[in-house]
Amino acid sequence: MILTPEMKTWYGMTATLGTLGRFSSMPGTLGSMVACLVWLAFGGLPLWVIAAVTVIGTIAADKYEKTTEREDPPEVVIDEVVGCWIACWGFEPTYAIVGLFLFRIIDITKPFPVKQMEYLPGGIGIMADDIAGGIMANLLLRGITWLFFKGGLDVILGFVGR
Repeated sequence: MILTPEMKTWYGMTATLGTLGRFSSMPGTLGSMVACLVWLAFGGLPLWVIAAVTVIGTIAADKYEKTTEREDPPEVVIDEVVGCWIACWGFEPTYAIVGLFLFRIIDITKPFPVKQMEYLPGGIGIMADDIAGGIMANLLLRGITWLFFKGGLDVILGFVGR
């Protein structure tokens, strides 16, 4: 792998997660898997860490996109890291793998409104679709958890049986 000059900068290393985004034909999946491993290693992360990485990642992605003169370069994976962490936020670490898979499905299929977020300019657009995908995955996981593990199905069946 040849490191381009922009990859050797702080913003290149941040946006590509230390050039990890260049190691695979599926950089988003690889970045998400690393994010999941970090989540598991630390037993989750506080919201302020996710917010800080979001802000720094947005600046880095924006600068990297402008320097390379390519829109949403595939090697930029800091957005997948943030999206995966948002998908897992508020859950026990045992939910991390499920959060990862839900996030990747949403990130790949890009349902409304995730796809529309890509049209925002620069680093904001790079990050926004994955933030929206992470939120969507988190809410979906909350719904699944409520439905199957916290009595939601009983509540629904109780209404139907009336």
